[in-house]
Amino acid sequence: MSEINALDPQQYIIKNEPFYRPVSDEVELFESAYASRMPMMLKGPTGCGKSRFVEYMAHKLNKPLITVACNEDMTASDLVGRFLIDINGTKWQDGPLTVAARIGAICYLDEVVEARQDTTVVIHPLTDHRRVLPLDKKGELVEAHPDFQLVISYNPGYQSMMKDLKQSTKQRFGGFSFDYPAEQIEAEIIAKEADVEMSIAEKLVQIAQRSRNLKGHGLDEGISTRLLVYAGQLIGKGVSPNKACRMALITPLTDDLDILDTLMTTVETFFEE
Repeated sequence: MSEINALDPQQYIIKNEPFYRPVSDEVELFESAYASRMPMMLKGPTGCGKSRFVEYMAHKLNKPLITVACNEDMTASDLVGRFLIDINGTKWQDGPLTVAARIGAICYLDEVVEARQDTTVVIHPLTDHRRVLPLDKKGELVEAHPDFQLVISYNPGYQSMMKDLKQSTKQRFGGFSFDYPAEQIEAEIIAKEADVEMSIAEKLVQIAQRSRNLKGHGLDEGISTRLLVYAGQLIGKGVSPNKACRMALITPLTDDLDILDTLMTTVETFFEE
């Protein structure tokens, strides 16, 4: 990607409105946070709609969105940029955080706790009154565009002493706590996203509820809304509900044979064949 193209905000605009079903007043609150460019932190379990919410808000605000999937191998250079060597010599290439700061995008760092702590500290100058990003290797101080906003997310269920945000990082953000939606709302989401009948969606949600009761009793996480959508899509393609649930809900969740049997029995309770 050339630098000229990378700095074109239009390529980061979400053209089609993502489906998002508000569960409370989070849309209005995020709009207020964006109006003051407050950095925001989204906390919640896997597959509960955090990323979809950010996409929806970026579209609603008509702002470019640059998403970074954080991982334990990610370095500060992966975020801010690095010098590259080509046939013409050495040139600087901005990282996604720098591009977002230059063009006034919403920069979304997904699962930020997966990144090393020495990497996440580079966001500090962008998340206080300074709103700047030092590019030490290049000798440049990037002043964030007036429209720039930083949003991070993580799953508190996976926190540990080795994988947690420092207080010096946490206290730079406003925050939302996400969870799986109420049963009826979640069923509406499944029916819409997977294009299945409400009766099927409601059964899938009931199966998920049973699995979530096993969190801490054999499961690290219950069945997510995302996986329910996958199961619904398979059912919509003509796959039998039992096979769809085994493929999309149960097999990805655990390797424990007893838990597998328990979950499969639950599926058979709701989808008799």
